[in-house]
Amino acid sequence: MEKLTLIVPCYNEEEVLPFFYEEFQKVASKLKNYNTEVIFVDDGSKDKTLSIIKEMAARDDRVKYLSFSRNFGKEAAIYAGFQHADGDYIAMLDADLQDPPSLLPEMMKGIVEEGYDSVATRRVSRKGEPPVRSFFARCFYKLMKRISTAEIMDGARDFRLMTRQFKDAILEMGEYNRFSKGIFGWVGFKTKWIEYENIERKAGETKWSFWKLFKYSLEGIIGFSTAPLALVSALGILVCLVAFLFLVIILLKTLCFGDPVAGWPSMTCIILMLGGIQLLCMGILGMYLSKTYLETKKRPIYICGETNLNETKG
Repeated sequence: MEKLTLIVPCYNEEEVLPFFYEEFQKVASKLKNYNTEVIFVDDGSKDKTLSIIKEMAARDDRVKYLSFSRNFGKEAAIYAGFQHADGDYIAMLDADLQDPPSLLPEMMKGIVEEGYDSVATRRVSRKGEPPVRSFFARCFYKLMKRISTAEIMDGARDFRLMTRQFKDAILEMGEYNRFSKGIFGWVGFKTKWIEYENIERKAGETKWSFWKLFKYSLEGIIGFSTAPLALVSALGILVCLVAFLFLVIILLKTLCFGDPVAGWPSMTCIILMLGGIQLLCMGILGMYLSKTYLETKKRPIYICGETNLNETKG
């Protein structure tokens, strides 16, 4: 019997875990032809998340868990889950039930019967989200579509079912600074997309603030595009051309009319503007340099605190 492994990153999800486990049982009963298991990756939760997972594991041997020594972030949790998933098919989904497990039978058909290497999901609406967040999210996906070679669909979720070959390709990308949506698109393979309406959390609160999402979007831009560096270069050339043009104008004005250069307020504004452009360029270069610095340190992506899996990897 082929094996299906579900990877579920968790961070302070004590309220929603009982609902997720109920849905897991329903899906497992529908996929009777597969040996289904779930790996919960506890990302250093501060509530009773790990205790609830342990209780589920004690009464159901299909439930596995891996708990971090501290909070390393969702990307580290996804990577850890992939490292320990040994199923023939691997699915990644959130515990909050915004990724409906009920789609898994349909997703399995896409791989088993239609020959796809992965089946991914995307939201066709953002009902229930703050309008400002929805606006910037759409802007981000449009921007990534223009500047990145990796396929990143608008509204794409991390909810994805894949073959073991697809999973192994992801693990070969062992970079420290990870952006899974970009990695999924970069490795390629045949992918089928399933669309569904946005579903609000079953319980609990989202852990993704606007600021966290903004920083996460920067990870994607820096990790999968060098367009900001090209933009900085173009901006530098443009400023040089404008400065040369003004120099010629001032020189001609002085020769023709004999007027001295005047306008200290305007000069101050120009200096401040040029200083701001320089700081912006240095900031962009610094972000790329900082990511390179973190990669060269070769730190582990996560540290395992405890697990009921047979083998612990780091």
